[in-house]
Amino acid sequence: MTAYVTHRLLQTLVVLLLMSVAVYGLIWLMPGDPIDLMVSANPDLTAADGARLRALYGLDRPFAERYLAWLQAALGGDLGYSRQYARPVLEIVGPRMANTLILVGLSFVASVALAFPLGLIAARRPYSAADNAVNLFCFAGISIPPFWLALLLIMAFSVGLGWLPAGGVPAEGGLGAEAAHLVLPVATLTLGSVAAYARFIRGETIAALRLDFVRTAQAKGATPWRVLTRHALRNALIPVVTVIGLHFGTVFSGALITETMFAYPGMGKLIYDSIMGNDFNLALAGLLLVTLITLLSNLAADLLYVRLDPRVNYEGART
Repeated sequence: MTAYVTHRLLQTLVVLLLMSVAVYGLIWLMPGDPIDLMVSANPDLTAADGARLRALYGLDRPFAERYLAWLQAALGGDLGYSRQYARPVLEIVGPRMANTLILVGLSFVASVALAFPLGLIAARRPYSAADNAVNLFCFAGISIPPFWLALLLIMAFSVGLGWLPAGGVPAEGGLGAEAAHLVLPVATLTLGSVAAYARFIRGETIAALRLDFVRTAQAKGATPWRVLTRHALRNALIPVVTVIGLHFGTVFSGALITETMFAYPGMGKLIYDSIMGNDFNLALAGLLLVTLITLLSNLAADLLYVRLDPRVNYEGART
């Protein structure tokens, strides 16, 4: 187990390093830089002043030198300063990451809690009225774009009914006020995830119900729900966990749209604002942090296989 986890963590570091090169290169290719913005915003600065500032901050050096200098500083815990906030990047990223983890975590728990009952109800009697209703709900959930769903929820529950705030976070008001501001963003993220999970759970459970050992359990007199939950579902969990583990990173990345629509101060909105504002250090740190969360969620899904299927050993091979 320890050897496997160590190997996977080393792979994660390699992927993260390659991702840093790619993201740094894309940011380097973006038109303009912070010095251009400073010169254009201050009429007292001349082109010569801009050139001296670029030399001072190393922006006139080749790509490889700039990247290696950034990597050396990052390995030492220094991710640079944010141009927009005039503060160290780590001081800004920490609270925003906590907000996104709350948003994504609540959405993930709600999605799994709703998807399993819906998928099992649909799988118990395929092509029945209940199955058709679940499939219709899933089709709608997958088809509606998140930004459009966010607008619909804001118009319905904030503008029309006035029940919930349209976005942001409360400056004061306690836990109740914070929960009210989270309802619509969590609902927006949850709908698409529930639809994707429920459809996959339905398909894998129906396939498991056709296996011989499940038919044997039915022949021995096991109740339909026991067959469904204790026999078929457990066999179907391996591919389901794979999809959920991979989709967690997608949900984390998809929070960018949701946080922007609801003006929620999380990592998604932070990355968007930093890219639009040419805040290179902040954008790079945010994108790499999201990549790390995605890789760690995939590792957690792999480790969960051992718990679900005894045939999977610690090295990931089947005995």
